[in-house]
This record gives sequence, structure tokens and C-alpha cells, in this order.
Amino acid sequence: MRLRGRKGIREALEAQPELVVLEPEPYKGRWAEVFGNDRPIHVELGMGKGRFISELSALNPHINYIGVDMYDELVRRAGEKAYASREEHGGDLSNLRLARFNIEQIENIFAAEELERIYLNFSDPWPKKRHARRRLTHANFVHKYQSILNERGEIHFKTDSRSLFEFSLNSFADLGLRMRNISLDLHAEEARTDLVMTEYETKFYKQGMPIYRLEAVIGKEALAAHQKQLSERQEPEADAEASPEEDND
Repeated sequence: MRLRGRKGIREALEAQPELVVLEPEPYKGRWAEVFGNDRPIHVELGMGKGRFISELSALNPHINYIGVDMYDELVRRAGEKAYASREEHGGDLSNLRLARFNIEQIENIFAAEELERIYLNFSDPWPKKRHARRRLTHANFVHKYQSILNERGEIHFKTDSRSLFEFSLNSFADLGLRMRNISLDLHAEEARTDLVMTEYETKFYKQGMPIYRLEAVIGKEALAAHQKQLSERQEPEADAEASPEEDND
């Protein structure tokens, strides 16, 4: 992917230290210090133009967000979206940072159990088999995610690529991960207003294309909460199946 950035783009990014982190490696294990609090940290890997992370952070000021991308031009565009989102929703940018970094070395900027959630939105599907290891849901990447996610850790994944989604389902299953909220057509009936859309997602939805989505539950606390939720759902069903004779006992 080649992006032609504007002249002076690096200088413009350097002038936004309150939002843009051009060298994130020194902050490994110290992101709580960057935000000045110990709130949960959610990260989008491959944020693109930044609509998703900007909107999500504006709507959830109690959570810290980091958008990661390796291109200066995309970080610049994401910055514009971030300021625009605050003009629309109010609030400040204190819970958002945009980091320029190559995701392939993601373990170099986040310490063990430093994150609560990872978003993978419309990642490059790398359709050729010889490029499978570059897919962000390949086992090599998932092992890294498992390391940097904490006890409440989850991965939320969306794509328009059926082949990538099938690959991801198999990848997560082979690693023994619990998956939930699996959808083969997320906006089949109407747009999900409870979920923030990316630029690509809005475009594909208008074209009537299916969006595939799943959540992978990673951390022990997240798994326990998920299992409890499943048990609570099953209990009413068991009560409804009870016979009249059993009800009278």
C-alpha cells in the first residue's frame, strides 16, 4: 500500500504530542502513565483513516483508546477525524492516542497484560496462500495478542472477506479460543446502531455486501463472565421445559 502524504506531514504530526505518538516503543508497559489513569486500554490495529477509533473514543470517555498504523498519512487523517469527532460529540482527546508503528512488532510497544481489548477491522486479507502468515488473525499474531491482553482480554474482528473470516474462524478454533457473537451478515436487517462503523463498513453496507464479525474471548475473567452468561441463558430454558407434574411437586 502506497500513500502520498502532504508536504510537511511529519512536522505536522510532531506538533501534536497530545495525540500522536511517533515513537511508541519507550511507552511499553507505561501507557497508563501516558493517559494519566489506570482505565482499560482498547487498541485498534490498522486504524486506517481513523473514523472507528475516533468515534469510539468520543462515545466512551471512561476507556482509553490507541489507534495503530504504520503510515504517516493515515495517522494524519486519523488525527483530523479525532478532532472532528470531539467537535461533534464534545469532550477532549485525553483518552485517545494515535501511534505510528508496524503491527508486525506489536509486542515491542505493549507489555504483557497491558490491554483489555484489540479491534481488527477490515484487515488486509492477503488472499494468496503463500501470504497467510501476514494475516492479522494468523496464529503467529494471535499468540502475541494473547500475551499483551489481560484477564478481561478480548479480540473483536470484522471483515468483508469471507475467505479471511473462514481462515480466522479456523485459526481461533485451532488455538482453542472461545468465540461468541459470530455473524455472517452483521447488518442483514438494518445497520447496527450499537456498533461504530468504519469507513469501509459504511461503504460496503450501502452496497449491500455482508459484513462478517466475531468476538474471541481470551482472558480468564472474560471467559468466566462469558460462561456465566451462557449458564444464565440456559436456566430459563430448562425451567420452561419442565413438565406439569414436576411443576406440581
